[in-house]
Amino acid sequence: MIDLIAFIPRAVIQGIPLLFGSTGETLTEKSGNLNLGIPGIMYVGAISGVIGSFFYEQAGAPSPVLTVLIPLLCSMTGSLLMGLLYCFLTVTLRANQNVTGLALTTFGVGIGNFFGGSLIKLANSAVPVIVLSKTSAYFSATPAGGATDWFSRLFLSYGFLAYAAVIIALAASYILNHTRIGLHLRAVGESPTTADAAGISVTRYKYVSTCIGSVIAGLGGLYYIMDYAKGIWSSDAFGDRGWLAIALVIFSVWRPTLGIFASFLFGGLYILNVYIPTGTNLAIKELYKMLPYVVTVLVLVVTSVRNKRENQPPASLGLPYFREER
Repeated sequence: MIDLIAFIPRAVIQGIPLLFGSTGETLTEKSGNLNLGIPGIMYVGAISGVIGSFFYEQAGAPSPVLTVLIPLLCSMTGSLLMGLLYCFLTVTLRANQNVTGLALTTFGVGIGNFFGGSLIKLANSAVPVIVLSKTSAYFSATPAGGATDWFSRLFLSYGFLAYAAVIIALAASYILNHTRIGLHLRAVGESPTTADAAGISVTRYKYVSTCIGSVIAGLGGLYYIMDYAKGIWSSDAFGDRGWLAIALVIFSVWRPTLGIFASFLFGGLYILNVYIPTGTNLAIKELYKMLPYVVTVLVLVVTSVRNKRENQPPASLGLPYFREER
């Protein structure tokens, strides 16, 4: 049997980076931009925060406020620059979105590993990792403190970025469905020609939504390092979380609120092999590791078969907009 009181918090913690990534990608795709560079953007968001934190910790006697604020601002800046680069290439220069996104992923991982390796050399570390324990202590501080009752463990045992991820997803859902800005954004994603004819700036909405989405995704990378990994950076530590975040957008049918539960579900599926006893049968353990991807494929099949309009992506997703052809 699975100890749910122990399993659920770990599933939530595992799912928070996915929630940041999927919320950011949902906002991006609602504008018609398909950003496959989310894994690279999350990587850059993480290493940017690590760089800021590393040099601030080296300065000594850090302020609690600046210890949190500096890596946050660095992460958001690095992610924003990646989002601007994507928009410049795909919106202004009209480059292929799929190729650009894949190139940004490769570029972001390379940037992260390069600067991460440089910091490891500066720190003269005996092992190829960077440990930012002082910064991590503030990011991973929980409202529960040392409480061990079931309510505290289920609801109050997370760092502030975990709660921020849920709030951001709820805010994104409200903006998309209940504001004029959200209506304009959805119009740009469905039919940029019609939106342009109605006086909506297609370029501005694509730039702003993609850049905001990139910043949100970058915070997922920062959360992974500072909270989940307890301030430990090592090259190629993210695994496939960035790609799972993109898959979650499809799984949640482009709804940020549904993405909250989907990310926690995927987080649980990601670690299920640790909590279900399999003995020495490694084959069964590997099958459990496949569950997130199997579920994603099943959702794709079901979504395609049902073919409901509300479960389909924005009509212009991945397509460049040429105003001259309007």
